[in-house]
Amino acid sequence: MPTQATGNLSAFRNESACASDSRISQVIFPLLYTLLFLVGITMNGLATWIFFKISSKSNFIIFLKNTVISDILMVLTFPFKILSDAKLVPWMLRGFVCQVSQVVFYFTMYISILFLALITIDRYQKATSPFRTSTTRSLLGAKLLSTAIWVSMFALSLPNMILTNKKKTPRNVRKCALLKSAFGLVWHEIVNYICQLIFWASLAVIVVCYALITRELYKSYRRTKSTGKAVSKKAVNLKVFIIIAVFFICFVPFHFTRIPYTLSQTRHVFDCSAQRTLFYVKESTLWLTSLNACLDPFIYFFLCKSFRKSLLQTLCRRPAPAELRPRAAEHNEGDDTDETPV
Repeated sequence: MPTQATGNLSAFRNESACASDSRISQVIFPLLYTLLFLVGITMNGLATWIFFKISSKSNFIIFLKNTVISDILMVLTFPFKILSDAKLVPWMLRGFVCQVSQVVFYFTMYISILFLALITIDRYQKATSPFRTSTTRSLLGAKLLSTAIWVSMFALSLPNMILTNKKKTPRNVRKCALLKSAFGLVWHEIVNYICQLIFWASLAVIVVCYALITRELYKSYRRTKSTGKAVSKKAVNLKVFIIIAVFFICFVPFHFTRIPYTLSQTRHVFDCSAQRTLFYVKESTLWLTSLNACLDPFIYFFLCKSFRKSLLQTLCRRPAPAELRPRAAEHNEGDDTDETPV
């Protein structure tokens, strides 16, 4: 009696005959990723350099620094995907993509999701406690939490590298699942469900926090309504919504697609036509996910005054504009004087 693993492997052999349109998979997507790579490496390289000059004096900046590290690692995986999908290099590189670079891509994706959730929580705390200051203890806690996220996600991802251990051939490198051991397929499916849990939990946190932030903004708008400055204050505060906009654009579409696509890879539950459709939808939404590496720098620029000030000084080679210089009136923002208050 065949085992489930044997059935899955048989399904994968049948699936390998279900090829996608080479014009889309070998030309269009590689071109789109090339554009992302050029923009992403430029923006994140500059962001990394800027953040090296900014001290980690608040939880907010610590979380932003971790996000930019995650983004730069994600961008560095793009060339391997581009060359492999476009078939511009020997088939052996496809094996490396399946075993290493693709795992790193997903590893950094969920790190970015977790840090966006933490940044949102920090912005909610800023909205409700504008005079809150970061203590040495809270900064240490933020660093320990950041380290725990990296270690935990690495622990989840490493088995996907180790268990992609079958001998690589020109035929089986076409589908990464064919390179996995029987337990590797099981672990891959388990990790996908864990990652889905991470996404949906982060989404819930972000939606709740933004609902509460919106309430605080409305209260603030009503309080300042009679001063004649309400409109300009509201315009400034709306910058904080860039986080939820980036999250919904980049991550929500992919996660509505990932479960059925994973099932198409690990179980024989879809016919060839459905598999092709899922492949195109998955690749399209995955490109939107990759776009996150190019959109995150806008979060740094609009929400972090330290980053914006240092960037403008670097690009213009002159002192930052007067409106970006610290003023005495801003000292009521506590240790977050360099960040845009909610």
